[in-house]
Amino acid sequence: MCGIVGYIGNKKAKPILINGLLRLEYRGYDSAGIATIENDKISVIKNKGRVAELDKVPGINDLQGTIGIAHTRWATHGKPSTENSHPHTDMSKQIAVVHNGIIENYSELREFLQKNGYTFYSQTDTEVIPNLIHYYYEKESENDKELKLLKAVHNTCQDLKGSYALEIISSLLPDKMIVVRKDSPLVIGKSATEKYISSDIPAILSYTKDFYLLNDNEYVILSKTNADFYDKDLNKFNKPVENIAWNAAAAEKEGYADFMLKEIFEQPKSIRETIGSRLTQDGTCNIEGLNFTKEYLESLNRIYIVACGTAMHAGLAGKTIIEKYCNVPTEVDIASEFRYRDPLIDEKTLVIFISQSGETADTIAALKLSKAKGAKTLAVSNVIGSSITREADYTIYTHAGPEIAVASTKAYTSQVVLLAILAIYFAKVLENKKYENEIKELSREILELPSKLEEVLKNVKPIKKFAKKVYTEKDMFFLGRGVDYTAALEGSLKLKEISYIHSEAYAAGELKHGPIALIENGVTVIGIMTDKNLVEKTISNVQEVITRGAKTLIISNQDLGDHKFDNVVTIPETNPLISPILSIVPLQLFSYYISKEKGLDVDKPRNLAKSVTVE
Repeated sequence: MCGIVGYIGNKKAKPILINGLLRLEYRGYDSAGIATIENDKISVIKNKGRVAELDKVPGINDLQGTIGIAHTRWATHGKPSTENSHPHTDMSKQIAVVHNGIIENYSELREFLQKNGYTFYSQTDTEVIPNLIHYYYEKESENDKELKLLKAVHNTCQDLKGSYALEIISSLLPDKMIVVRKDSPLVIGKSATEKYISSDIPAILSYTKDFYLLNDNEYVILSKTNADFYDKDLNKFNKPVENIAWNAAAAEKEGYADFMLKEIFEQPKSIRETIGSRLTQDGTCNIEGLNFTKEYLESLNRIYIVACGTAMHAGLAGKTIIEKYCNVPTEVDIASEFRYRDPLIDEKTLVIFISQSGETADTIAALKLSKAKGAKTLAVSNVIGSSITREADYTIYTHAGPEIAVASTKAYTSQVVLLAILAIYFAKVLENKKYENEIKELSREILELPSKLEEVLKNVKPIKKFAKKVYTEKDMFFLGRGVDYTAALEGSLKLKEISYIHSEAYAAGELKHGPIALIENGVTVIGIMTDKNLVEKTISNVQEVITRGAKTLIISNQDLGDHKFDNVVTIPETNPLISPILSIVPLQLFSYYISKEKGLDVDKPRNLAKSVTVE
């Protein structure tokens, strides 16, 4: 869950590398480092803390090299420190490496290298890599230095167990860089005389829109003008260039105080992009790239939706719509649990995997397991060319645009919208006449969502005011029934992620079965009520906490009658099945304003990273 960036060209590498790291800080910000080749020697500068601290280190502005690698770290092996920061070099200081991923067998490799005379200076798993490359380089009989170093890297990777995206520079080959990936993201941007390497497209999108998207176990030797690709057996091959049409400005704040706030306010636009041409006013539903037949969908005995965190909450909202209109039992599972419980999967199972980044390690592992068991797999992602999209049988993109803040907002709402459209698509393929009118109405309401979200975003003052009242609290509770409970789960997660306030979400009917014991005088409870069939029961549950002294914030689009609540935020009415897309936005803002009141870093909450590429 780290960020890596590299550059080789005619310009000074340092400014480009620092700029790339700043754009990748959402992947980790415990420490940062940079290595360039200066007069055929490797120069390494690194520091504990954020990229801004690295840029203050004496000597960093003296770096003149036009080839370099850099890293921003989310600590796994070894505490955040300068010693544990990347890049790491071999003992001879001839090879420097930055690494995103995790090496599971580093202890045995470290022990092997120590027995062969190698010394280590950090607690990291990564430090074994440059030393192992050096070990194999010294043993390699190849005379050509370029091939000799490539073979040493290849032999090293054969020994590594785990995940890695690697950028490697060496004073032995001062005008080249070698990169390789396995189960961790890596892209290469190109122009005629420059190459840009990064964990994520947005970090280098301002330099180029032409990219090579690497698959697992592909090796690349880069120079200023060339990119030579090799497969897992070091056979040379050609790789096509992909043009990425994202606007580089989409990764900038554009006047907003934080990326998270910008992304919250981008949701009307991102949902318009998600809908695109998939759903039209005349009720047509078409999803490019999907060719499911009626016979296949009728043969399914179950659908799994597998994801982590916010994406899993989107799956919970999608489950309700798929089951209602497709009549197929649908289960939502956490990816890290799914893969270890020997799930019941066969050729009559469809498994849908949701991941904003498309690089979530547990989700990718669950996908591979599902394919091995014979299921068809469908990826839902926001990132073109990401690992999950290349592994799955089918892929549909949310088209939400780059999401920089660690806490997901627009990706969540786009995922729920896309799952709703997917349910409509399935229902139409199944020729389900029973719900024909309902589906037509749902389609119309999905098309109205962007304008309704704009209404929600005009009403932020009451949320900001309430956040100012309660930001010092230690515990909060979220209540809802049906799909409102799924929104409560996501609202609670947002609060935890960026404000560090302990919060829990409960299905409102479960209150009396234990959780009500936690309610005491002055505690804050947030209730969500968007389904007319459940509103009276939810009101009854909220009254129970008010009786016990709770303060309340209610998010609703229903008639609450004569009931009195401390604070009510009204959202536009919509079909309850898609109401989480509207009800979550006040909760996103609530978490945001609390975090700001506490003086916290909204975009980069502690201990979290955007793309969870380790298990």
